[in-house]
Amino acid sequence: MPRTLRLLKWFNFILDVVALNASLWISYGVFSARKSIQLFQVLPYLLIINFGWLFVQSFFKIYDNYQHRNSVSIFSRTIKSFILFSFCLSLVFMLSLQNSFLRGIHSAHLYFYLGAWALFAYLLLLNRIVLLSIRKNIRQSLRYSKKNIVIVGQNSSSRTLSHLFSADTVSDYNIMGIFHDQYEKREDNALYRGSTTDCIPFIRNNRVDEIFCTLPGISKENVNILMHEADRNLTRFRLVPDYQEYFPGSISIELIDNIPVMTGRKEPLEDIRNAAFKRCFDIAFSLFVIVFVLSWLIPVLGLLIKLESRGPVFFRQRRSGRSNQPFYCLKFRSMTVNKEADARQATRGDARITRLGAFMRKTSLDELPQFFNVLIGNMSVVGPRPHMLKHTEEYAMLIDKFMVRHFLKPGITGWAQVTGLRGETRTTEDMAKRVEADVHYLEHWSMLLDLKIIFLTVWNIFKGDEKAI
Repeated sequence: MPRTLRLLKWFNFILDVVALNASLWISYGVFSARKSIQLFQVLPYLLIINFGWLFVQSFFKIYDNYQHRNSVSIFSRTIKSFILFSFCLSLVFMLSLQNSFLRGIHSAHLYFYLGAWALFAYLLLLNRIVLLSIRKNIRQSLRYSKKNIVIVGQNSSSRTLSHLFSADTVSDYNIMGIFHDQYEKREDNALYRGSTTDCIPFIRNNRVDEIFCTLPGISKENVNILMHEADRNLTRFRLVPDYQEYFPGSISIELIDNIPVMTGRKEPLEDIRNAAFKRCFDIAFSLFVIVFVLSWLIPVLGLLIKLESRGPVFFRQRRSGRSNQPFYCLKFRSMTVNKEADARQATRGDARITRLGAFMRKTSLDELPQFFNVLIGNMSVVGPRPHMLKHTEEYAMLIDKFMVRHFLKPGITGWAQVTGLRGETRTTEDMAKRVEADVHYLEHWSMLLDLKIIFLTVWNIFKGDEKAI
């Protein structure tokens, strides 16, 4: 990659910092004149905000590998960074209200932060659009600087590399030839240059920047010879394992003491940064619901539940949690007290459901006490719905990948619930579809997806969900 593109990420970083400080100073200039906010009053918070942005961008590594990362990934990381930064900004605002110098001008202080927040959001988006356009133009103007490569080997990995490097969307590589010892299986006569040993004189007589050697199919002796010859000709040598026979889909690779280990499933929440961010969101969101909703809703619904039927206000049931560890899931009691509660799933028209219980289940109010589970750490706001222990044992024997969903904490709502897979599971096929949705969430988690699921959950509550029972 040309040096210009490598420097672009630093230019991007500098522009973001300039945008942040410009937003702060412009907002200060606007509101200081109207409400007499003094510079010495806000200067400490300006420094805290700058350090906050440095922390957030390093947390999500939004500038790392900037020259190779696609536009969707760049925008996704930027949006997640801005969401976390907004949370940090709200904490700074709350902190500033405790400052004795600022008593009596709280409204001006709020306008200052909101103005800076909105302007920074606009400038951050503008930076991304402009810099991605610049990167695209640089790539198009520097096509002559492609790296010359050869591919050695004949297997699924070599074919994938050949198709990838030949695509128009990848402008960094030029395939000069493909070498392997299976002449009868050659798939591209134009690129086939001969056997593995023919690669040696080829790189001696041509400028080859990199060799991609795909395994298996090449003897250890020939690999060693190619590595030695690559070093002599100032050519980088890269080994590519043929994993697609075992993992046909996407894979995740990690290093354990310099040993590469491949996993056939990407799990974004295995990254401690993503897990920490999701946990912080869970704590903040659950505290908000508990303080501003459950604090008054529990006495109201508790009284109504007691008036309609005998029994406790809350229903506690052992459910399957993360790593299949059981926990007590908390709900508002929506049924009369019965002996089948831990064995029989609720069905449409179930006689055990009370009139108030039917309303709570229809509007999902019965699920709200689970925010206490979220705060404790047994559950998450978004995740696979927890099942009764009996159902976990039954479906684990019937459905492939059923237990995979237990890699995550169970959630109050989930991807399955907002995509029409909520409610009673009458057949094994119904449960299999729900499991498929849960595995999809596991492999494609993002904070944006969580926010989308939360929005769709609230939307379904107001418009009504036919599958809610």
